[in-house]
Amino acid sequence: MRSVVFLAATFLAFAATACAADPQPPAKPLPRTVLVIDTPAGEAKFDVEVAADWRSQEYGLMNRKHLAQNAGMIFDFRSPTMTSFWMKNTLIPLDMIFIREDGTISSIAPDAVPMSLKSIKSVEPVRAVLEINGGESARLGIAPGQVVHNAIFGNAVRPH
Repeated sequence: MRSVVFLAATFLAFAATACAADPQPPAKPLPRTVLVIDTPAGEAKFDVEVAADWRSQEYGLMNRKHLAQNAGMIFDFRSPTMTSFWMKNTLIPLDMIFIREDGTISSIAPDAVPMSLKSIKSVEPVRAVLEINGGESARLGIAPGQVVHNAIFGNAVRPH
């Protein structure tokens, strides 16, 4: 009986350690896409990485020291879901833009604090979350209700 208890305790310790381990980066570069947001000042265009699977979504923009001004990452959940983010191991401030299935912006969490473990939640089910440099939403006039264009939402902007 003692060996069964020991094995169970060892398994639980291993499982707890595995769960506490930091996520690993995706094995290969993520796909990229162009995303456009309609703002009162015109189109705001971003070249973003697409995090569409669990592993890439878990890792996100962790350990990045820099993000180009027009870059970001879109987390595609494939269907509307309540979601929650944190800034663990994220070294740069980010704006988190929560986007409904129809491509409209639901809410924005501006200037998320680097390395914070505070939970940042969607206010309603969303299809995707766009992360861009902290302060960019305010600088570009990006606000709830505006439309985000991308194939994810079935409304990609055609090249001019």
